[in-house]
Amino acid sequence: MAPLEQQWVIVQQKTFTKWLNSKISTRGLVISDLCTDLSDGVLLIHLLEILSQESLGKYAAKPKLRVQKFENVNKALDFVRGRHIQMVNMGAEDIVDGNRKIILGLIWTLILRFTISDISDQGLSAKEGLLLWCQRKTACYDEVDVRDFSSSWSDGLAFCALLDIHRPDLIDYDALDKSDHRGNMKLAFELAAQEIGIPDLLDVEDICDVAKPDERSLMTYIAYWFHAFSHMEKVENAGRRVEKFVQSMQGAWEMQNSFERRMRELLRHIAEQQKKWEEAVFDGSYADAKEQAAEFTRYKKGKKREWVAEKSDLVGLLGNIKTKLATYRLHPYDPPEELSLGTLDIVWAKLTEAERARSQVINETIRDIKNALRRSFADKANDFALALKTLSSSISGLEGDVEDQRKHTQLLSESLGPLDQYLDMISGLDQQCIEANIEENDYTTYTYDELDYELGLVKASVSKKLAFLENQMVARNMTNLTPFQLEEFESVFRHFDRDLSNSLAELEFSAALASLGLIYDEDEMHERFMETSQGTNYVTFEQFIRFMVDETEDQNTAEQVFESFKEVADGKPYVTEMDLRHSLVPDEIIDDLVKTMPAHKGPDLQEDRDLAKYDYITYMNHFMGSDKNGATNGSSH
Repeated sequence: MAPLEQQWVIVQQKTFTKWLNSKISTRGLVISDLCTDLSDGVLLIHLLEILSQESLGKYAAKPKLRVQKFENVNKALDFVRGRHIQMVNMGAEDIVDGNRKIILGLIWTLILRFTISDISDQGLSAKEGLLLWCQRKTACYDEVDVRDFSSSWSDGLAFCALLDIHRPDLIDYDALDKSDHRGNMKLAFELAAQEIGIPDLLDVEDICDVAKPDERSLMTYIAYWFHAFSHMEKVENAGRRVEKFVQSMQGAWEMQNSFERRMRELLRHIAEQQKKWEEAVFDGSYADAKEQAAEFTRYKKGKKREWVAEKSDLVGLLGNIKTKLATYRLHPYDPPEELSLGTLDIVWAKLTEAERARSQVINETIRDIKNALRRSFADKANDFALALKTLSSSISGLEGDVEDQRKHTQLLSESLGPLDQYLDMISGLDQQCIEANIEENDYTTYTYDELDYELGLVKASVSKKLAFLENQMVARNMTNLTPFQLEEFESVFRHFDRDLSNSLAELEFSAALASLGLIYDEDEMHERFMETSQGTNYVTFEQFIRFMVDETEDQNTAEQVFESFKEVADGKPYVTEMDLRHSLVPDEIIDDLVKTMPAHKGPDLQEDRDLAKYDYITYMNHFMGSDKNGATNGSSH
């Protein structure tokens, strides 16, 4: 295929495809390739039904066999021939087999018959009539010379001229850069599609500065311009005839119609508004009541003011009608009774009463909702506070056997779950009170934040009490430990149990042992932890105490503790706070020691003169029941 021939085939196929899609899109159909998409005859039948507005009868909607495709295409071609449309050397086989030139010829035949054939001017053929129309419409433009449907359009000015002559509001032809062929054509195509509704069958590159644009494609596209502007001219002519008729009528007739129409509309709006108020219901929430109040305010500032102005205008309009008729001595005008000013006055009075009632019910509803929210919050808040008080009293009043106390405390702990749900309910009510702008509540002194805080205290109290009792039960069974050891181990456990879970994770367990002077390497520490926790990821208080019993049995006697003090003091008869901190004794243990150990009153070393010194010998004698003073004093530094 020669390059020039190939070019017109490409342009024509693209243009005809867009034309066809503009037709079948009304049925939700689309075509992308003329040669393949028309081969089964289905889309061709759809196209003919749309163009002719007739049914072609039954056909194979989903043909799979070649014979079914032939039957569909033959049905379509027979229909075309039946409309006395000439088709030379065109058969069903050409369509089924996708013969591009034959298919383009068929589409062009349909375009001529259904889009261009009805264009005529002064008895000329469709093509000549369309060309003459273009020439007459562009005759007053010096730069435009339409001689054909090919090169005459390549600079875009002919399209711009057609737009300017019909819709000068869309384009400023005189301001165009006449040398900007592509820009002018692009502008014309875009305005035609967006403002006039002309399908964009052609692309700028198909025509602009092309030596010989495809004639059939151009005729197809320009025919749409003809139909669009011809229809516009018919509508404009019809409008001018109506305009002359209306102008020939007396002004009073229009004024009467306007009065009755506007009066009917006003009465209808008022009736609809009153019915809306009568049917309005409140869902019981403050947000709904407030929105209805806001809507009523918008009505007063919007619709009502418009209606007041309209009522005043209607009174003036009726007076003008009567004056005009009297001036020309025409028959006086009295509006129908249902549209009279008297009827409007009655309706207006009812509207005013309905407004008063609407305002009253909104205000009463808001007051009731606010008060109900106050009472609802107060009832639940007071009940919640009483429950917390009861729990606190139960905890503080526990006496008797430790096991019984533990069981009772466990029951108290289990009762805390429903309180969380109850507090969530109070939180929801508190949020509703905030949304309703309720700042005061005479039915309760409690706030949600206070209750949330107090519940946290009760939870912590129950948790601590339960841990204490469980630890006491463990300690009670640890007969191998001295009271001093048990207190020390429990103190260390509580210190490293940061989350009050009454258990230690591996890092916490390691730190606790280190504070007690038990240092292991990483692998050994992990092994000790897994043995003590029995394979879990935490060590309970009982497991911790049993571990310490095993580790300190026959090791941490009072005498050994005394020797440890000497070691911490580096052999001195006294110990300083810095000595204790250097030995990694926990801070809280150091605080207890400096509070309970007596001050050292004997001689001290030069470097310790500015430090507080504590007599650990006297302190340990209290636990050992014997005097270690001599032994210590005999030690050398």
